[in-house]
Order: sequence, then C-alpha cells, then structure tokens
Amino acid sequence: MSRKAKIERKTAETDIRLELNLDGRGEAEISTGIGFFDHLLQAFVKHSSFDMHLEATGDLHVDAHHTVEDVGIVIGQALDIALSDRRGIERFGSAYCPLDEALVRAVVDISGRGFLAYRAELPQGQVGVFPTELMEEFLRAVAVNGRLTLHVDLLDGKNRHHCLEAMIKATARALRLAVFCHSEKGTIPSTKGVLS
Repeated sequence: MSRKAKIERKTAETDIRLELNLDGRGEAEISTGIGFFDHLLQAFVKHSSFDMHLEATGDLHVDAHHTVEDVGIVIGQALDIALSDRRGIERFGSAYCPLDEALVRAVVDISGRGFLAYRAELPQGQVGVFPTELMEEFLRAVAVNGRLTLHVDLLDGKNRHHCLEAMIKATARALRLAVFCHSEKGTIPSTKGVLS
C-alpha cells in the first residue's frame, strides 16, 4: 500500500507544491522563503521519518503568517490523503523532546477529528523573521486539515529557538509512532469501524 500524497495549492497569497511519503527515510527538500521555518520543517521530516518535497512562495512582504498557515494546511491535507482510511495504523503516539532547557510533550490521536490543544507560554518575539505565535497557527492547520487530535505542551523553556524546535520534534516523533502501519492487522483502530 502506497502512503503518499501530492498536493498543489494556489491562492492570491501563496503558491505551494508538496509531495509527502509517510514511509520514507527522513529526506527533505524544503523551500518556503522563511529560513527558520525551513529549519523547523527539516527537523519535522527527519524526526518523523517522512520524505517531503515542499516548495512554497508567499506574500512575505506582508508577513510570514499566510505562508506558515497555508503550509500547515497542505501538510495536514497530505497526511489525510496518505493515511486513506487509516487501516492498520497504530493511531496513537506520544513523545517528549528536550532541547537544552526546553522540554515539550506532544500527544497525537489520528482520530478523524481535527483538534489542537496548545499550551505554551512562549517568550514573545521572533526567531529570524518567524514570530513565535505562528507555531500555534501552523500546528492547528496541520491538525484540523489532517483530521487528527494533537496536544502540544511546553513543559519548560526560555529560549524561543529551543522551545519551537522541541515542539516540532516532539510532534514529529508522536506522528511517527501514530502512523506506524501494522500490515498484519489490516483493521481500522476504532470500535466504530471508522475514524471520523
């Protein structure tokens, strides 16, 4: 079973092309025009073991918001397509990720229902041109469009770079566990018989 997706999304604000392979080796080709966001997405790919080719251009003369949110939308949509009916997946995943003083817990349920619980008192400001508040927007877009429940908790941390990077790594690790496919099971992991 191929667990891949290819999406193109073009609006008046962004133009995005994405190829995603859930059964990859953590290989990334990423270009969004936002250096720190590229860094986060490369960490996401490495720690999820997905393969991702992403090209995004956006109205960065306005700010980074539209590009970051729309990339999250496309990644979420690609996850949803690649997972298909979710047959045989582990469904649940959780991970703790430290980065120096920062510590993050991420828990995911590929439930068919998009929801983000985000608990993080981050120092306001930017890392490069990436405002810290955009992490919540990105994760919400992934969760809602991927039809998954995601809890992200910043348990400790002061350095903005460390906090954001620990969040993306923990999320990637949790997803890696949740999408794991048991080919021998072949069933949908729900008493309802569907994940929606």
